[in-house]
This record gives sequence, C-alpha cells and structure tokens, in this order.
Amino acid sequence: MKMSFRWYGANDQVTLEKIRQIPGMQVIVTAIYDVPVGQVWEYERILALKKQIEDAGLRFEVVESLPVHEDIKLGLPTRDKYIENYIKSLHNLAKAGIKVVCYNFMPVFDWTRTTVEYPLKDHSKTLAYFKKDLENINVYDDDVSLPGWDTSYKKEDLRHIFEQYSHIDEESLWSNLTYFLRAVVPEAEKSGIKMAIHPDDPPWNIFGLCRIITCEKNIDRFLKIVDSESNSLTFCTGSLGCTPDNDIVSMVRKYSAQKRIAFVHLRNVKFDNDGNFYETSHLSSDGSLDMVAILKALHDTGFDGYCRPDHGRMIWGETGRPGYGLYDRALGACYINGIWETLEKEKCSSH
Repeated sequence: MKMSFRWYGANDQVTLEKIRQIPGMQVIVTAIYDVPVGQVWEYERILALKKQIEDAGLRFEVVESLPVHEDIKLGLPTRDKYIENYIKSLHNLAKAGIKVVCYNFMPVFDWTRTTVEYPLKDHSKTLAYFKKDLENINVYDDDVSLPGWDTSYKKEDLRHIFEQYSHIDEESLWSNLTYFLRAVVPEAEKSGIKMAIHPDDPPWNIFGLCRIITCEKNIDRFLKIVDSESNSLTFCTGSLGCTPDNDIVSMVRKYSAQKRIAFVHLRNVKFDNDGNFYETSHLSSDGSLDMVAILKALHDTGFDGYCRPDHGRMIWGETGRPGYGLYDRALGACYINGIWETLEKEKCSSH
C-alpha cells in the first residue's frame, strides 16, 4: 500500500517540505486547480507540477480530481466536446506517469457539510453534517455557501442549473454516467490509467439532486458498466461510512478482492440513526468505523494501491483549509502506517 497526502498546490500552507517529513509518506495527490472545468490539462503544466513534487522528494502518481463538466452529467449535446477534452487530459496525464485519476459524478455540489467548526469534547474542531440544519437552508439565498460547494456559481446560474437538473432522475443520471464511462474508460485503459470514482458525500440526495454512487448495490451496477480495472473506485470510508446502511468492512473486502479499488480515502466518522454525522480522529474508538478491520480487509486481499489519510480535525491551534490541515492528517497517516506494519509483520511471522 502506497501512502499519499493531498496537497493544494503552491498556495497551500501545508508545504511539500512539511509533508515530506511525515514518516512513510511517498506520494502527493493533487491537481491543476486553475484550469477551468472542461478544458484540457496541457502536458507541460503537468510536467512542471510533477517536477515540483519530485524536487521535494515525493512522487506524483495520483490526480484528485479531474472534474467532470456538468454538461456531461446533464447529458447535453455539448458533452461530446467536454469528453474529448477529458480524454486529451487523460492522455497527457498518462504520458507524465500518472497512474490513478480520482473524479466524482455528483451533480452541482461536491462534498456537503453544514459546519466546518463543530466542537468536539477535546476542544478540537471538525466537519459535521446535521440534517435539520440542511433542511432549513435556501440554496438561492445570497448568504448561503456551504463547505464543499463550488463558489464559482452565481445565484442566477445556480437557479438555471437546478432547473436543468429538475429533469434528471436517477435513471437519467445513470444513463449519462454510462455514456461517459463507455467513452472514457477504454482510453484510460489504453493509457494505463485507473479511473477511480469517488462515492457521493454524503451518500444520499441533496436538495432534490440525485446521487447514485451511494451503496453496495449501486457500486455493483457501476462496476458492471465497463468491466475493467480501469473502471475502479476511490473507496472513501468516511463518505460511504456516514450511514449505518453500508457495511464498510464487507464492502472493502469485496471490492479489493475484485481488484476494483485503486485509491482509498481513510477517514473515521461518528454517525447516528437520524442522518447526522461528524468527522473524528482516525482512531477506531473515536468514531463508528473499525479502522483496523478496514485495513485488515485491504491487507488480506493483497491491496497494493494508494491510500491517504482523509480529512482531519483542526487541532493544536492550527487554522487553514477545513479538513486539510497538517497535524491531524499527519497523525492519521502514522496511525494507518502503524496498523499496516503490524499486519505485515503478523503475516511474516505466520509463515
């Protein structure tokens, strides 16, 4: 298993130098953030980013994310142009040595939380989602901007795109995803790239917008659309694990055994039975997920892909990008590495 860390580029206060000092850190997960969605990532830009990372003593092998244009999700006539550009970007990434491309198919909004400063008993702050708080939100209110949302949308644009999505039910979204996959995955396969879809976060509909990468049944359906290891998963334990409806350990074991997990986001969450959750430290006892059992399922099935400590609390007075400070994610990486090393040594001693 290859340990990685997300980095948001030159403006990230968590520098490559600091990331390099985390024990066992090997790979940087990043993207070219200033290219508009739907435009081609030029090879020279990718190479320059790769050199910057390699000069810091790390490797650049995972992209998160190469965004999918809304016209593709909506199935508009313009989607073919954006799919063509997506394929060109994939070819350029493959030429630069990228192995995995993480993406999602969530309409309009990315991950959604209702607060980024939920106070825990230890006085750290974390990301949280409270169902009643979301129900009281008017998405067209000029003062509303929730974590994970694309702030580039103006309110009038948001009204228009919601109107477009009013005609998109789950089966329509499945159809549009299928169209995208059948065009893109064969090109990724030829290029040696694994496309790794990220589950919807949280895994239920938001403001009437359909979400489909939400559960085992739907993931089974997704993987069958193009039966190839280039059509794989970014298995996010926190996204799928924020509801008791998903048996995370069982799902990890199943999809890892099928060689359909290319990338793992390891995060712990504490959920209740009313649709609320908050993110915790990675420690199993702090949340609802058994991190040891999850890692054992990966280890037992020979997982050799990429993982990263996903999100983190704000601790020790750190401020910055919510969920993406240095300290708690570094602690998470060390915790994960400790579990993995134990599993490796137990395996060796049993032979």
